Amino acid sequence: MNQLTVRGLGDELARTIRRLANRDGTSLNRAAVKLMRRGAGLEDGREADVVGSSLDHLIGTWSCAEADEIDRALRHFETIDEARWE
Repeated sequence: MNQLTVRGLGDELARTIRRLANRDGTSLNRAAVKLMRRGAGLEDGREADVVGSSLDHLIGTWSCAEADEIDRALRHFETIDEARWE
């Protein structure tokens, strides 16, 4: 069994994990794993070669200008905040 430490969840995600754990009567760990599996498209136990499909409806709908705008908006996510790793 692999272990992973996840930092920087944020208050909203932490509340969502806690709510799911309370609703299902499970541990926070089990609730977090359930959400990660769902996000990775692995809910049904089959491995997927995609992270998820929640944005599939957008494929092919953006113009080049819109795609460029999204790329510009997301560019800051490409930088690693070294202070969060200490």
